[in-house]
Amino acid sequence: MPLLTRLSTLKGVCLLVLAVLAGGTRAETLVIAADIWCPVNCAPGSARPGIFVELAQEIFAEAGIGVEYRALNWARVLQEVRRGELNAAIGAGVEDAPDFLFTATPVALSRNCFFTRADSTWRFSGLASLAQQRLGVINDYSYGDELNGYIASHRRDSQRIQIAAGDKAMELNLAKLERARLDVVLENSWVMQAALARQGKRGTLREAGCRTPDMPIYLAFSPALPASARYVELFEQGLQRYKANGRLQALLDAYGVGQP
Repeated sequence: MPLLTRLSTLKGVCLLVLAVLAGGTRAETLVIAADIWCPVNCAPGSARPGIFVELAQEIFAEAGIGVEYRALNWARVLQEVRRGELNAAIGAGVEDAPDFLFTATPVALSRNCFFTRADSTWRFSGLASLAQQRLGVINDYSYGDELNGYIASHRRDSQRIQIAAGDKAMELNLAKLERARLDVVLENSWVMQAALARQGKRGTLREAGCRTPDMPIYLAFSPALPASARYVELFEQGLQRYKANGRLQALLDAYGVGQP
């Protein structure tokens, strides 16, 4: 075989090997998940997938890391992040999963408020005021130590606590409230406002007080994955940059919300 032909053949083989190797190399991707809790996290694949989702995508993209977002029910998310089957839970508080890895800086503060039908006159004024109310909450959500304790104490009494689960837990609670099967629903104020706006029901419910203090919420990383420590560091650095340069506030403004 002539020398030039052999060289040409060798070059072709080398290019083929490089193409195969390049094709077999996967870009680094982390998988984050939560039940839909818009505007914290909204429908996957939508133009506006949620504040936390867009923030994670932008911060990790700067480090060459892709972010895949999945919508799953909350109890499953916590289990799979804990086992290392998912990288991070969106919108978790420390009380949701104290064994997870958290940034020093929360992404936002969650203000949980009590919502009733418009004709109700009840107001939240502490745990004692809940005694005659059927309260709707969501399975495995954390509402702060005091309310968590109240929910745990009465979870078997449907005249005091009703716990919704699954991908449509909030929608179930709202439907039960509308049909007078619940008296009060406890929900994040951002999330409730967005849900009512989507359903064309803005102004149909009454805010009857909020729990205090507001609860910090995070992108919480898996304790089972060695890469989590690096992801926490990258995300914390990104949060600090975005707070300083105004990009975080611009993102909140784009969703029509502000810090509580």
